[in-house]
Amino acid sequence: MSAPAIDPAETIERIARSHDENFPVAFRFVSKDERADLRAIYAFCRITDDLGDEGAADPISRLAILDVWEGEVHKAFGGSPSDPRLQALQIAIERRGLDLEPFLGLIEANRMDQRRNRWDTFESLRGYCNHSATPVGRMVLQVFGYRDRWRTSMSDATCMGLQLINFWQDIHRDLHERGRIYLPQEDMKEFGVEESDLVAQRARPELRRLIAFEVGRARQLLEEGAPLARFVPRRVALDIRGFTAGGLAMCDAVAAQSYDTLRRRPAPGRFGRMRIAAGAAKHLVKSTR
Repeated sequence: MSAPAIDPAETIERIARSHDENFPVAFRFVSKDERADLRAIYAFCRITDDLGDEGAADPISRLAILDVWEGEVHKAFGGSPSDPRLQALQIAIERRGLDLEPFLGLIEANRMDQRRNRWDTFESLRGYCNHSATPVGRMVLQVFGYRDRWRTSMSDATCMGLQLINFWQDIHRDLHERGRIYLPQEDMKEFGVEESDLVAQRARPELRRLIAFEVGRARQLLEEGAPLARFVPRRVALDIRGFTAGGLAMCDAVAAQSYDTLRRRPAPGRFGRMRIAAGAAKHLVKSTR
């Protein structure tokens, strides 16, 4: 008896619902086809990150797995992938004319995670974010037909700002669970912060000053990318404003606890999320008058 056929759409839906993140529940007002393509992209991103973080017990094995995954992605762009998750992505690729480069960039980011767990400078960290964060925004823009440098630069700033603030809220978890420190080594030295400071129960003043400095960088990037919502269709503008507002709210949440993200992981909370949604809707209404 042959194995039952696997529905790619159902597979993608299951992946989307199995992760508690904003991306799969966003973009509520887009067309059915657009939403299906966005979910396929989300599933690819989620699977790629899982392979890089959890796919095997050691970095060498993970690199090998990522190589195989990259080969399957190439098939999605010009062949017949057997994986149902990539079959759904292939539909999106063909329907939207998606570029291969952002997909390979995200895979390479996960290779970088296997090869290093410290970043010497902020510029080197930005280079990592250009593989791990900005490709996602570019994929989304391409679903809606945008490839121009102007919108892409705003999307890049937004995605990088979101990733940076995520790093700064998760300093403790990244170090304890993955052995990674995303705070640039040159900045730690300048502010007088040692790696041993990152395992304490509370942040020393030097570390709080460093986190405040890095949060400022994230905030600046989010503000640079914020105008993007004015130059996309209304059906996606609310979600883009929501991503930006959520990142800025996280910056505020870190500031509200005096930039001590070791004591507890900052979060805007239920009412904070409600304010984010209300603020995004308010700005959207103003921009369409």
